[in-house]
Amino acid sequence: MKFRLGIDVGGTNTDAVILDENDKIIAKAKRPVTDDVVSSIKCAVEDILNQSKIQPALITHAMLGTTQVTNAIIERRRLNKVGLIRIGAPATQAIPPLTGWPEDLKDVVQSATTLVKGGHEFDGRLISTLDKDGIRKFLDQYAYKISAVAVTSVFSPVNADHEQWVYELIARDYPHLSTSLSHEIGSIGLLERENATVLNAAVTEVARHAASAFAQALATLGISAELFLAQNDGTLMAMDYALRFPILTVACGPTNSMRGAAYLSHVNDAVIIDVGGTSSDIGVIQGGFPRQSAMAVEVGGVRTNFRMPDLIALGLGGGSRIRQLPDGAVRVGPDSVGYRIIEEGLVFGGDIPTLTDVAVFEGKAHVGTQFPNISPALSHKAYEIAIHMIEEGIDRIKTNSAPIPLIAVGGGSALLPDRLEGVSEVIRPANYDVANAIGAAIAQVSGRVDRIYSMAGRKREDVLAEAEVQARAEAVRAGADPGSLELVEVEEIPLAYLPSNASRVRVVVAGRLGGQKSNELDA
Repeated sequence: MKFRLGIDVGGTNTDAVILDENDKIIAKAKRPVTDDVVSSIKCAVEDILNQSKIQPALITHAMLGTTQVTNAIIERRRLNKVGLIRIGAPATQAIPPLTGWPEDLKDVVQSATTLVKGGHEFDGRLISTLDKDGIRKFLDQYAYKISAVAVTSVFSPVNADHEQWVYELIARDYPHLSTSLSHEIGSIGLLERENATVLNAAVTEVARHAASAFAQALATLGISAELFLAQNDGTLMAMDYALRFPILTVACGPTNSMRGAAYLSHVNDAVIIDVGGTSSDIGVIQGGFPRQSAMAVEVGGVRTNFRMPDLIALGLGGGSRIRQLPDGAVRVGPDSVGYRIIEEGLVFGGDIPTLTDVAVFEGKAHVGTQFPNISPALSHKAYEIAIHMIEEGIDRIKTNSAPIPLIAVGGGSALLPDRLEGVSEVIRPANYDVANAIGAAIAQVSGRVDRIYSMAGRKREDVLAEAEVQARAEAVRAGADPGSLELVEVEEIPLAYLPSNASRVRVVVAGRLGGQKSNELDA
């Protein structure tokens, strides 16, 4: 028997599970997140190894969902200095790169920028010849003042030749630089795609450090497994792929929870709420996978257009602080005691009222070592506010007014009542408290294509078939078993405002984990 290890590092807790070949949960553990993160991973994995008595050598795959990349962007720490190459002058000179970025983030990330001639039309035709000398001059000047390069070319999702030339040049002459290409990260929309590419370039070193720490933590426990990182569409990517596209791990925690919720409840279409110690995330699963956002999404204050789950995040969790304001009003959150709840919460002998204390007082939860000393009026009002926040979030995420099932997961979901407005039923599956780690452990590997195709002189079936081939190749690059790939989604959007009968085509495929091991961390 072989086993899989799923780990999810959240803002408050690190969750870990072991699953067997039949996806049966063998053991689970929850540990408070430590400052270095690695310690909590080791402790959680040690717990489940001791529970299960499984030999570490029998664990063949290990999957990690981590907030390290997201936190680095939000906190403006440990980010690379990025050199930005935009291909498309003079047409793209009107709006400079990084327009609209928060100044504090721009100061940390931006190092040098150049705009050179080149790029393509929407149908792949050349706009102008690539200024190769200008690119070489830029790299000669800044290659040893930066640690990463972001390359964006006009309509590169249609024709990536110019971006690819820059990538090959850097790989050959400046191999110490990590390179991010916009056509591999974002979709149509130059500025948003460029933003996503710069963010990806900025976090490559953060991702490498997190992946190395993960591998070392497991190695000290005798686990030599194939490593995967969770990405934000509810699927996995092999480590070498993840180190090229770390931005895809942003918001992977909520999507892990959604996939785990669907698996545990056997419900594939529902609203999901993941209530943690610090925050709550509300999303929707369709066909067992998270619904993707159709809008441009802000990451750390930066507008981007790479794929992201459709989520509503609330500053509400089990550790949310409860305050009585001077005017008599009650405030719930958004600040939280987080993993310190076991020291500072009233039910654990502390002196800070939290939402967990309110839930115990209201008879909705039974945790802690003592009954909370909190006034009934404060407790009733705080619980009423919290439930209203959740009901409002559910209403915002729904696309119509009809009641829909709600699957409640996460350690804090025990605080929720059994009836909520706009919800047909509240489902709390077994092992709901570690749904995020389970979602990581059961996830498949995906590949996708999202680009504009000119339909002039081509059959629609041939274009869709070409897109599917490209999506399959992308899934194999990400670590999927080629023989297990299945078509998950096909979407075609005719673009009436473009000539030549152009269409935007989006294809998603997914399959089981492949067996080839990545040696990227050893490089």
